[in-house]
Amino acid sequence: MPPRATKCGVNAVSGGLHEERGTCYDHGMTIDVIDLRNFYSSRLGTVARRLINRGIRARWSDAPRQRVLGVGYCTPYLGLFREDAERCLAFMPAKQGVMKWPTARPSLSALVDEFDLPLADASVDRLLLVHALEVSDDPPELLREMWRVLAPSGRMIIVLPNRRGPWARADTTPFGQGRPYSRSQLTNLLRETWFTPSAWSEALHLPPIRYGWFLRSAIAWERFGSAIASPFAGVHIVEATKQVYRPIAVRRERRRLIPVMEPVLVPTTSPRDKI
Repeated sequence: MPPRATKCGVNAVSGGLHEERGTCYDHGMTIDVIDLRNFYSSRLGTVARRLINRGIRARWSDAPRQRVLGVGYCTPYLGLFREDAERCLAFMPAKQGVMKWPTARPSLSALVDEFDLPLADASVDRLLLVHALEVSDDPPELLREMWRVLAPSGRMIIVLPNRRGPWARADTTPFGQGRPYSRSQLTNLLRETWFTPSAWSEALHLPPIRYGWFLRSAIAWERFGSAIASPFAGVHIVEATKQVYRPIAVRRERRRLIPVMEPVLVPTTSPRDKI
């Protein structure tokens, strides 16, 4: 069963749980969709969404007549492309749960098996992964499935917790769940799964503190962190392209050595021997 948010009292004992304004998160590898919705409804989640949206918009300003797919919990960010995209879908992993999106229109979200998406090969132009890779049971297999559905000229953006950042250590936010990655780890994983990283940026330079002063100064934190290229940002925002002609390991055929037989003199019989 995926971990769900539970109400904690003021004097609750944290035996593997972490309290944040009445909500507790455990250390499981799955983030429940209810916890994600509650986080993005909070003031800290609203600020995080705006800052990450700035990083995504810097790479993809729009998506005219493009087929856009979000995998994980991408609904706070897919609104950037819903109006001008040809098609915009939100796929949520089965163990996470699903919520209707958008709320006031026909639903564009679906509950799926993230390792077997109900799409044809090369059917997506742009792919957005948020709250997916870090909590996946098999990250390479997940990325190979993304490779399958992405068009040859398609692009993918991954939003992933930074291993060095304070957000990866804050269990009271979704970015503190699962496995955070360093830049080198993510680069190796992408190359292993036939992607080429093409652009990098970071977001969430402010600490994950819910006090009003920190939240009001979020833009100043972002500008300062970007100016000094701080390695302690909360998330990586990496754009990757699909390797259509990927290298294939070639195995040499092993040669079997056969010993050369030297000729041997064989005695012959003479007519006298036959008598």
